[in-house]
Amino acid sequence: MKHCKFFLVAVATIAGLAALIAPVPGHANGQSAAPYVTEIPQGYRGWKWISSAHEAGKLNSLGAVLGNDIAFNAFRDGKLPYPDGTIIAALHYQNVPSDENNKIFGQVQSFVPGAPTNIQFMVKDSTKYAATGGWGFGHFQDGKPADAAFMKPCFPCHEKAKATDLVFTRYAP
Repeated sequence: MKHCKFFLVAVATIAGLAALIAPVPGHANGQSAAPYVTEIPQGYRGWKWISSAHEAGKLNSLGAVLGNDIAFNAFRDGKLPYPDGTIIAALHYQNVPSDENNKIFGQVQSFVPGAPTNIQFMVKDSTKYAATGGWGFGHFQDGKPADAAFMKPCFPCHEKAKATDLVFTRYAP
C-alpha cells in the first residue's frame, strides 16, 4: 500500500512539473503570448488608407489610419465583426501649422503632420487575444513597444466600442 501511495504521489508530482515546463501550444519555449502587440507588423507603411484623425487637447495630433488588405476590405465592405488577420495601424504626428501655406492664405488655417509621436496597432486574432475581445493592442514610440502597464487601459477603453467590434475608426470613402 505504501508503494502504491508513493507511486501515485510521484506520478502527480512529475505530471505537475511537466505541466509547468511544457510549452504552451503555439508558443516556443513555454512562453505565453504577450497580452499586447510587441512587434511592429512588417510592411505597414504600404497599407491602404482607411481614414484620418485629429485629436485635439493635450495630444493635438494628426493621425493616418492604415489597414492591411484584410482590414481595408472589411472597412470598405462594412464587415463586422472584423475577421481574424485584420491589422489596423494609426500613425500619429504633431499637428503643426504650415508656415509656407499660411503665408499664401494670409492667415493660420493650414495644418500638417509634424514630428511623429507614436504608432499604434490593433491586431485581430480571436484565439491569441481572446481575453481582450479578440484584439491585440500595440503602442510604439521610437520603434520601441510600450510596457504592459502602459497598455493596460487599451482594452477597457476600446471595450466601450462594442457595437463596432472595439474599433473607433470609420471608413472614409
